[in-house]
Amino acid sequence: MNSSILTRRLNPAKTLLLHYSTNTPTFHFHPRTPNPPQSDPLNLDSSTVFQTLSCYNNDWKRALDFFNWVETESQFQHTTETYNRMIDILGKFFEFELSWGLIQRMRNNPFAMPNHTTFRVLFRRYISAHLVNEAISVYEDRLKEFGLKDETSYCILVDALCEYKHVIEAHELCFGNNINSINVRNITKIYNMILRGWLKMGWWGKCREFWEEMDRKEVCKDLHSYSIYMDILCKSGKPWKAVKLYKEMKSKGMKLDVVAYNTVIGATGLSEGVDFVLRVYREMRELGCKPNVVTCNTVIKLLCENGRVKEAYRMLDEMPQSDIAPNVFTYHCFFRCLEKPKEILCLFDQMIENGVSPRMDTYVMLMRKFGRWGFLRPVFLVWRKMEQLGCSPDEFAYNALIDALIQKGMVDMARKYDEEMLAKGLSAKPRVELDTKLAD
Repeated sequence: MNSSILTRRLNPAKTLLLHYSTNTPTFHFHPRTPNPPQSDPLNLDSSTVFQTLSCYNNDWKRALDFFNWVETESQFQHTTETYNRMIDILGKFFEFELSWGLIQRMRNNPFAMPNHTTFRVLFRRYISAHLVNEAISVYEDRLKEFGLKDETSYCILVDALCEYKHVIEAHELCFGNNINSINVRNITKIYNMILRGWLKMGWWGKCREFWEEMDRKEVCKDLHSYSIYMDILCKSGKPWKAVKLYKEMKSKGMKLDVVAYNTVIGATGLSEGVDFVLRVYREMRELGCKPNVVTCNTVIKLLCENGRVKEAYRMLDEMPQSDIAPNVFTYHCFFRCLEKPKEILCLFDQMIENGVSPRMDTYVMLMRKFGRWGFLRPVFLVWRKMEQLGCSPDEFAYNALIDALIQKGMVDMARKYDEEMLAKGLSAKPRVELDTKLAD
């Protein structure tokens, strides 16, 4: 297939990826030097550049090189969204100094000023790296200069702390002795974030204690509060209590939204079985609550787990008729339960043809599954599809491929991929077969 045919078949992001890869054989890490104005033959837009950056999600050097290249070579004017995506990729690899360099560039660009999303990205990357003090310091000391030290940023910080299991620090920030000066209008929102944080931690006793504290302090519990607590009851091994809470909500005349129903469907699947789930699903539709893709995914997952794959396929076919577009997680439900490589690969191709892009964990899931079964050819089919779609493999993808190769005795090829991932700065597993071991 020649490049012109390939280009026509690819979406704009893949076309740009192809154009970049064939025109930039080396990396450039020096400060960008503006080129003279020239016409943009690629007719770039923010969405295309954003998607192309995402293809380099696991290779920050290539991502940054592309980020600068598209600005200097194609005269593309970066937007806040493309800056934020690049900052997110850098933060993933702890390149916070470079991230701040981009934020300073944004300040000098009236079309790409930092916004709340910029600092949501930064907070999440700091806290996921357990740099909690640095994240709080950014909020306390830096946001004022951007005019963003407000309730929204405060809630973003608390939410990031809870998301990455630093709930103790979030609780101290919100309710400790040094209470922040921000006056939060919706205190229920703060309590809900902390409650969800205890859920993420799996501290079920603390969840119950905090739920009761909300009653003692007369915090007005909203539908989101009940949805979180139902999820807590499910995940703590008490789905029947979640169903009981659902019935209590109905008796109080509370009108459930789709998020609450999704939690109820998950709880009933665990406690009452898939037939009861289908009854709840019909009930929500009859009451005028339109299911979303999460609802369908939950039902499909339960059907697949109970061996009712034909019914799951039927729901998959019916989703577009209800204006619900299947997503990658819809297909994951099938990939986990199917046992024939040919059927899996056919569904994988169908997914891509329907415009659903695989995630990195999709590729890893399939390669591990095929490798576990001892089928090497499907492993390489998935790997090549990943490369064709412009996705940069992460350490889990490399490790899945290497494990499959070693299992088949292809040690030399496995060593080649092991060296390749190490050259990219990715962590390889220690393997006796490759004479690798953990550093002393």
